Amino acid sequence: MKPLHRENHLIERIGWLRAAVLGANDGIISTASLMVGVAAASTNSSEILVAGTASLVAGAMSMAAGEYVSVSSQSDTENADLQKERRELAEDPESELNELTQIYVRRGVEPALARQVAEQMTAKDAFTAHARDELGLAEHVVARPIQAALTSAVTFALGAAIPLIISLVAPTALIAPIVSGGSLVCLAVLGALGARTGGADILKPTIRVTFWGAIAMAATAAIGTLVGHAV
Repeated sequence: MKPLHRENHLIERIGWLRAAVLGANDGIISTASLMVGVAAASTNSSEILVAGTASLVAGAMSMAAGEYVSVSSQSDTENADLQKERRELAEDPESELNELTQIYVRRGVEPALARQVAEQMTAKDAFTAHARDELGLAEHVVARPIQAALTSAVTFALGAAIPLIISLVAPTALIAPIVSGGSLVCLAVLGALGARTGGADILKPTIRVTFWGAIAMAATAAIGTLVGHAV
């Protein structure tokens, strides 16, 4: 008999991968866009650097707070549903057994076999069976607020550092085009890496993130030019 092995599925990465990709993308796009906008309005390199640094710090804190609040709300909802399921199992186990049986029947299992499966699953761990098959909650998809917040903050800061570093080595007169070009290249690489890590096709995510990054930078540059000329 072959030894049992544990398969690693890509869906298990979804929690931290979503937060990481979102954080890094936002870090690059928002910081690069802000710096390009300021560069379009001012030729003072120190002002551009200050704007980029402020964007890094404020953005990282905002991402952490936003992710924590958002994912905490999801976690609260999940916990409320789980507590409700615990009460129902304690108060009316027979109805819950029938409910689990019908879930398996709807999935294509013969009624008699579905009943047998439901009974065996209930005997082993009724709560886990209902959490997984009735609520769709499993260990790899449960909300983790702290993990999401830390991942978003760190990856945002790392992403935001890229246009800052580029601006330090770019000539002052060429900060806007060099930061834009370098940031778009990094966005394309990040999009490809995120898609590869998630097991998806590389081309579409790469084009998508690069396109919207270019739109954001162009819009901010246009507004910076208008404001700079107005004042």
